Amino acid sequence: MKRQLPLLVVFLAGVFMVIQYFVPAEFSEKAYEFLIDWTIIIGIFALALGIWSLIRVSYHKIKTKQEGYFYSYVALAGLFGMILFGFTFMGGLESYMFTHFFDHIMIPIQSTMFSLLAFFIASAAYRAFRARSVLSSVLLIAAFILMARVIPMGPLSDAVTVVSNWILLVPNLAAKRAIWIGVGLGIVATALKVVLGIERSYLGRD
Repeated sequence: MKRQLPLLVVFLAGVFMVIQYFVPAEFSEKAYEFLIDWTIIIGIFALALGIWSLIRVSYHKIKTKQEGYFYSYVALAGLFGMILFGFTFMGGLESYMFTHFFDHIMIPIQSTMFSLLAFFIASAAYRAFRARSVLSSVLLIAAFILMARVIPMGPLSDAVTVVSNWILLVPNLAAKRAIWIGVGLGIVATALKVVLGIERSYLGRD
């Protein structure tokens, strides 16, 4: 019963969401909105579970003094600090400390992460653009044309603009649509596996 009940709930919810999509009636729309409200409630509980998991993992690292356990102190201090400054009696979301921490700590950290990511992308692009085959040569030429279109002084010529627009709107768009279709089919296949009880990893090991 410990595993059968969640499987039954998932099966009924999944089948209902499929049926209501093809039955445009008032009762089905209300039931759909009711279930959507439940997803918000479940998301809030999932957020609380994630916070508890972060506290538990950080505490375990500090207790056992694992490598880099000092960062767990920083993570917990940031977590509880932002929660404390977010309370109404501390000024709420518009308080000086809350906005100060966010603007001068959170945003610089995000900028640093994206800056580091840019170097990894440049490294990956260098390896991908080396002209070792016909396909990599085509990729290299296309990359140069697109980069020539967005250089700071503007497109080198109208021909570059025309060719780059064609690359973006024809082969690039076709590849993106193929990826979207593949992602959509993957989502449908995964959803069917979950609804039918084939995929049960969300139940855990017990």
